[in-house]
Amino acid sequence: MGIQYWTHDIVIVDLPEEPQISDELDGVAEIVSAGRGCAVVLDFSEVDIVTSSSLSKLLELQRLVANAGRRIILCCLDTAIEGILKAANLEGCFELADERFIALTTIEMIG
Repeated sequence: MGIQYWTHDIVIVDLPEEPQISDELDGVAEIVSAGRGCAVVLDFSEVDIVTSSSLSKLLELQRLVANAGRRIILCCLDTAIEGILKAANLEGCFELADERFIALTTIEMIG
């Protein structure tokens, strides 16, 4: 669990369940805002629900990462979370991957 550096410019985040997810997203936002210019993989394996507050933080993190010219990929989403993204009309805002390995490979190969 937590924030890990996969490489010097890729951060992997094992997100915890609500309500701690917000703290973890804040931590990643601080890293990106500090000018690290990191690509981000958010692993939702342990998450079964996302609140509107966390969705807002995800959107803010997406903006920060995009402004740094990098990518953010959400992986291992439960079907319920995918449903929440669809219901909120946000599924097109995020790049999704079924597995962490696919997300990391996508970032490493494509950038």
